[in-house]
Amino acid sequence: IADFSKLIELNPKFFQAYFSRGNAKYLLKNDRGAIEDYNKEIKLNPNFEQAYISRGNSKEHLGDYQGAIADFSKAIELNPKLFQAYNSRGITKANLGDYQGAIADFSKLIELNPKFFQAYNSRGNSKDNLGDYQGAIEDYNKAIELNPDDESFYSNRGATKVNIGDLLGAIEDLNKAIELNPKLFQAYNNRGIAKLELGDYRGAIDDHTKAIELNPDFAEAYSGRGNAKRNLGYYLQAIADHNKAIKLNPKSFKAYFNRGNAKDNLGGYRGAIADYSSAIELNPKLFQAYFNRGNAKYRLKNYRGAIEDYNKAIELNPNVFPAYFSRGVAKKVIRDMKGACEDWRKASSLGDKDAASLVENQC
Repeated sequence: IADFSKLIELNPKFFQAYFSRGNAKYLLKNDRGAIEDYNKEIKLNPNFEQAYISRGNSKEHLGDYQGAIADFSKAIELNPKLFQAYNSRGITKANLGDYQGAIADFSKLIELNPKFFQAYNSRGNSKDNLGDYQGAIEDYNKAIELNPDDESFYSNRGATKVNIGDLLGAIEDLNKAIELNPKLFQAYNNRGIAKLELGDYRGAIDDHTKAIELNPDFAEAYSGRGNAKRNLGYYLQAIADHNKAIKLNPKSFKAYFNRGNAKDNLGGYRGAIADYSSAIELNPKLFQAYFNRGNAKYRLKNYRGAIEDYNKAIELNPNVFPAYFSRGVAKKVIRDMKGACEDWRKASSLGDKDAASLVENQC
């Protein structure tokens, strides 16, 4: 930086010096200083596409995602074959939750550079976020084919396999990720989630604890460990873990939801309702939170409030038969037998044998 500054002092119009000094500041994580230099470089040489990419990267680091996208788009306008700009713009769009836009950019990048393995991984991440799990796995497969030594590709594929219920396949991938990088805390966390789904609660606790050891500020690992402890009946310990997760990430709707479940198990229905309400505030489409809140309200004899929550759970997921069953039970308590029987019939049609028995005996 000192040498580039001296060069600028000797020749204030030598635009490459501003660019190089900006890059040095960027490497030192001085993004605001880097942007000032990139601004000067662009003013002196407005057609240098790399300066827009570099300035966009600094803006992205500062959270100015729209400004970053504008810079990456300008770089692409100047050079439509500049695959690095598509990569940076795709990453930024993904950070904004524009996964379709991100996929389009990563696809264009792959078209320009089919061996750029990171693009397959990034496109896979966006597909996973959209629920296209098979498409995500295909992209991770390609990334691994091109670079079989990158632990993050196995970790990401393992996490996606958990989502499709391929738990043994997930553990195999996560074992490989840990073999390649024993300090990859995300892999331990994801393996813990898979073990939880397999009923290996103590194994899950061990993995989440290892993730926490490697990254004490990883909120998701505390929440995952709390879930495993809850399944073992350690409700107070579970709540303590969820408390820590919420402290680290107050916007984690899963942590509130999971803490609500543990409180419900302890009979703390009002506290559970408060947590389910927080989860709903953060994620209004979380039908499980409405259903569980309805159950807690039912236990407090707030039957009409319970019915309202079951209504919302059904609106969000019309095929969740426990909500019809429970709404039917609540309707029976308020003497709406016609409505109760309608709900039990619906639950029965969705495969609920207990509802079928109620229809036969009470309707």
